[in-house]
Amino acid sequence: MSQPKKAGPRKAGSPLGHSPRAPRFDLSKVRHHLRTPINHILGYCEMLQEDEHTPEPFQADLQKIHAGGRQLLALMTEYFDEEIFGTQRLDLFQLCHALRTPVNHIIGYGEMLQEQAEDLGRKKLLADLAKITGAARTWLALMEEYLITPAAGAPAAAPAATGLLPPGLGFAPPGPMPPQAPVQAPGHLLVVDDDQVNRDMLARRLRRQGFGVALAASGLEGLQALRTDKFDLVLLDLVMPGLDGYQVLARLKSDAALAGVPVIMLSALDQDQSIARCIEAGAEDYIAKPFNPACLRARITACLEKQRLREQEALFLRRIQQEKQRADELLHIILPRDVVTELKATGAVKARRFENVGVLFCDIVGFAAYSDRRPPEDIVAQLQTLVEAFEGIADRHRLEKIKTIGDSFMAVAGLLRPVAEPALDCVRCGLEMIAATRAHAANWQVRVGVSVGPVVAGVVGRKKYQYDVWGDTVNTAARLEQAGDPGAVCVSAETWKLLADHCEGRSKGSVPIKGKGALEVFCVTSLRP
Repeated sequence: MSQPKKAGPRKAGSPLGHSPRAPRFDLSKVRHHLRTPINHILGYCEMLQEDEHTPEPFQADLQKIHAGGRQLLALMTEYFDEEIFGTQRLDLFQLCHALRTPVNHIIGYGEMLQEQAEDLGRKKLLADLAKITGAARTWLALMEEYLITPAAGAPAAAPAATGLLPPGLGFAPPGPMPPQAPVQAPGHLLVVDDDQVNRDMLARRLRRQGFGVALAASGLEGLQALRTDKFDLVLLDLVMPGLDGYQVLARLKSDAALAGVPVIMLSALDQDQSIARCIEAGAEDYIAKPFNPACLRARITACLEKQRLREQEALFLRRIQQEKQRADELLHIILPRDVVTELKATGAVKARRFENVGVLFCDIVGFAAYSDRRPPEDIVAQLQTLVEAFEGIADRHRLEKIKTIGDSFMAVAGLLRPVAEPALDCVRCGLEMIAATRAHAANWQVRVGVSVGPVVAGVVGRKKYQYDVWGDTVNTAARLEQAGDPGAVCVSAETWKLLADHCEGRSKGSVPIKGKGALEVFCVTSLRP
C-alpha cells in the first residue's frame, strides 16, 4: 500500500491544512471517536478467532480483518498526533486513500464471511460478522465527517451529548442483503489493482457470483493482458503507482483493437471530478470502494448486458450490410450498372433515346421440336450452359445482355458503353456464339440477326424490373434473325455497308421483312483475316 504524503501544498478547504488562524479542536476526542469502532472490529474479530465453532477456512480471512484493524490504529496514531497535525500540511487526497484502503478490506472480507456463513448454515456467526462490517462502515462515516465534510478547517459542530460524534451514527449492523439472482451469462472479467488484498477480495467475490476473473497488478500488466486475451469487462483501479487508472483508460480507448472493451473504474476516493473525467474518457461506470455486493453485481451485469446489446447491434448492422450487398449484386445482375445507380438515386429510370446502337438477336433453330422429345430438366440444364457461354462472349465483345426470352438471347452494343463500331462488335459476337453452339453438347444450331440504328431504352412498371429497348431497330434485328440461315449472321444491306471491309458474306437477295417490306439481306459467314 502506498503511504500518504506527509507534506505538500495545502488543499483548498482541507481540514488538515494547518493555519495559524484555523480554529483548534480536540484531537483526543477525534482519536477516541475513531478508535471506538476499530476496537469493536478487533474485539469481535478476536472472539470469532477464538470461538471453537468458527470453521477453520474462516481463520485466514479473519486474520486479514484483524490486520486491517491494526493498520487503521497505526495510521491514526501516525496522522492524528498533535505534533504532526499542528506542524505539517497533509495531503488530504492521499490521506483519505490510505485510510479507506484497510477499512475497505475489512468490509469486503466481512461480507464474504457473512455469505459463506449463510451458505454453511452457521447462523450463530452472522451477528458478530455483521457487527464487524457495521463498525467498519461507521468508521468510514466518521472519517469522512472529520476530513471531508468541513470546509473551514475544522470538524462540523457536534451535539453536546456526543462531542464530535455526528448525529445518527451508531454501530448497528446493516439489514440482511437481498437474495442475488443467478448470473444469466457470466462474463470474463479483468481486475486491475495494485493492492493484492483488493485483487484477492474482489476476485473471490466475483467468482462466487459466477464470473471468470483474471488479475493484473499494474496498469502495464493490465494492458498486456488485454492484448493477449479477450475480456468482456475491465474493473480498473483509479489510484495506482506508475500508470494510474485514468492513463490506462486513455491508452485502452486510443487503441482500435481494445477501444470496444467496457471499463468500470474503481476507487476508494468518491470524487465527482474524477468520476466525470473517467466517464468523459470512455469509462462505462465508476464504483466507489467499499463495494456493496448487490450493487457491484448489478452494475457489472448491466455493463455486460449493454456490451452484448452493442455487439448484437453491430452483428445486425453487418448482416444488414451483407444483405444490402447481396441485393445490390442481384440488382446488378438484373440491370446494367448505370441503370442501377440511377434507380437507387431517384427510385426510377428515365427512358432515353440512343442514336447509334447495335442490336443482336440469337435464336436456337428447331428448339420447340427438340424440347418435345426430352425431359424439361435436361432442356433447362443444356440451355443454362449455352446462355452462360453467350453471356461470357457478349462481355468480351462489349455487348450488354438485355434479356433471354425462351431460347432467344438479346444483347446490344453502344447503349451504355460507347463503342466505335457497334455493328462490327455485334457481328463478331454473333459469329463466336455460332461457333460456341456448334461445340455445345446439345448439337444445336443458331441464327443471328443484327441491326444498327436509334433505340429508346428504359424501365417500365414497378415490379420485377427489367431494362429493355424499343424501336424500329429492335424490331428489324428480330425479323432479320428469323429470316437468316442457320450458322450465319443476317444483316440488312444498309448494315452490310458498315461491315463489307471486315467480313465475308453473301447476299440472299430481296427478302420480305414484316413491317419493312422487301429488303435485301446479307448473311455474314466469317471475319476477314
